[in-house]
Amino acid sequence: MNFIEAYSSDHLTFLLDGFLVTLYVAFISIVLSFMFGGVIGTLRYANIPIVSNILAVAVETIRNLPLLLIIFFTYFALPEIGIKLEITAAAITALTIFESAMLSEIIRSGLKSVEKGQTEAARSSGLSYVQTLFLIIMPQALRRMVPPIVSQFISLLKDTSLAVVIALPELIHNAQIINGQSADSSYFFPIFLLAAFMYFAVNYSLSLAARKLELKQM
Repeated sequence: MNFIEAYSSDHLTFLLDGFLVTLYVAFISIVLSFMFGGVIGTLRYANIPIVSNILAVAVETIRNLPLLLIIFFTYFALPEIGIKLEITAAAITALTIFESAMLSEIIRSGLKSVEKGQTEAARSSGLSYVQTLFLIIMPQALRRMVPPIVSQFISLLKDTSLAVVIALPELIHNAQIINGQSADSSYFFPIFLLAAFMYFAVNYSLSLAARKLELKQM
């Protein structure tokens, strides 16, 4: 283990560049998957004929596929039908597809967890179905969704490392390159220890923020 050489300024800068790519891909994927997952989950909760059934099949199919397979498909298979994405766009697309399906189920379950009496009381007071959904049901459901949604976001951040298979220059990819520069692998432990700390710092911060938010809403 050679900590001094492993933690040279060039190596640390290169590792930080990879981590910034990880955070960028994760952030964009989180925003997009929350948007798409919210729409899909709400539509499934609304139980619209045909639409809900189609979405249910799509969601269950995606949820039961390995994320790695979706990444491969997005980067290697889509060009076969004329859709060629560069590496970062392919990683974001694959993560968004997978996480949208996961989040849609969390959101649908959260909406269903609100007691039916709330809906009946709102409708009897003159509110429309849409007003009831967004003014009464959604605010209550969101409080219950915070822990599982944050947990899913943490998983998404960690899952960005799978994009190393398509050479996305993220944290793990750059850590592997640095490790490859040591003939005796003396950089392995220091570099991957630092990479692990970076993941932990961000994910633990997200967990603390979610816990505080949950306590405020109680």
